[in-house]
Amino acid sequence: MTTGTGAAPGRRAARGRPRGFDRDAALAAATLLFWQRGYEATSVGELTEAMGIRPGSLYAAFGDKKALFREAVAAYGRSPVGAFMGVALEEEPTARGAFARILREAAAIYSDPAHPAGCLTICAATNVGVEDEEVAAFLRELRNANLVTFEARLRAAQRDGELPEEADPRALAAYFATIIQGMSQRSRDGATAAELAATAELALAAWPA
Repeated sequence: MTTGTGAAPGRRAARGRPRGFDRDAALAAATLLFWQRGYEATSVGELTEAMGIRPGSLYAAFGDKKALFREAVAAYGRSPVGAFMGVALEEEPTARGAFARILREAAAIYSDPAHPAGCLTICAATNVGVEDEEVAAFLRELRNANLVTFEARLRAAQRDGELPEEADPRALAAYFATIIQGMSQRSRDGATAAELAATAELALAAWPA
């Protein structure tokens, strides 16, 4: 990982020298803050306070703010709350079962009070300034990659006869992606798990007969 330029050379940790803090715990704290506040609204000072480290330690251990954010997104993507869509697509034997599970789990996860509402990759780039377009593009690419994965699963379902020939896998993938992104935002606006679950069931009614 590229080292940021914000730390003074004299404050850099020597190679092999312990950093003096729990890196995983610090990263988890940064992830929660980015998830709660978004990238733009989260300052380096707020990050170091939440992580319990000095700015020099942040730069030495993680690089700059953008590098830290990318690592936080990666950590989120490996966690149960971030990986549930991929797990459902892998484990469910049918496409309809996979998307039903994704929508129902999104309703529960996005509204869970144990962590910030919604999805980090959907919410974190809201109101990003022009100078941070790179961050917005990074998250947009992740969301678009999900769309590609959805479409591939639906095309496979069509080849297997689960979807009728006249169904449009691309349009259906975009539809479910839109519903999921909307559920994330609704949870940020205070929608309950029950409300989101009702939305999920309505969305599933669009599955081609």
